[in-house]
Amino acid sequence: MAIRIKSRQGESVNQMLRRFKKLCEKEGLTKDVKRKQYFEKPSERRRRAMRKAIARAVRFNSPAPAQSKGRSGGSGGPSRGRPAR
Repeated sequence: MAIRIKSRQGESVNQMLRRFKKLCEKEGLTKDVKRKQYFEKPSERRRRAMRKAIARAVRFNSPAPAQSKGRSGGSGGPSRGRPAR
């Protein structure tokens, strides 16, 4: 998982560093480092994976919300609870 950057002609150090960070992000290196920063018990890892799988299943299996026509709020009159001015 070695990431190598060669400097391009006329490229500053800041530009090269930005390219390096983008490559690290694409490889998933930054996520991996953050995840491994602290010890996580195997049971917590399984629990997190299960929650992620359930959330993904709910997101893909739920029906699309019904689309309303026009403005929300009903008849277009004053809303409930507010006195008319």
